[in-house]
Amino acid sequence: MLTMTACFLSIAAASVQAQTRNACAPRETVVKRLADKYGETRQSLGLGANNTVIEVFASPETGSWTITSTAATGVTCLVASGQAFEAVMDALPVAGTDI
Repeated sequence: MLTMTACFLSIAAASVQAQTRNACAPRETVVKRLADKYGETRQSLGLGANNTVIEVFASPETGSWTITSTAATGVTCLVASGQAFEAVMDALPVAGTDI
């Protein structure tokens, strides 16, 4: 039983390491992969915590999207991804109204 538990833990640890390795890479690598494999281009960006750059990449044709976070070191990590991307530009409500 102890051997089986140790084996399971080592497989789980290897899986986490693989996911971590695959989730971050130099920014140029990530941007190229998003463009080549998913047809995604940068749609918006902003400055996040600890001076990280947060970017949204999306493909208007397929609807796929990816949010990335890039550190000052140039390493970009995938934060989230999904489908059904839609660009919107909501107007601010008029001051003094309930809308």
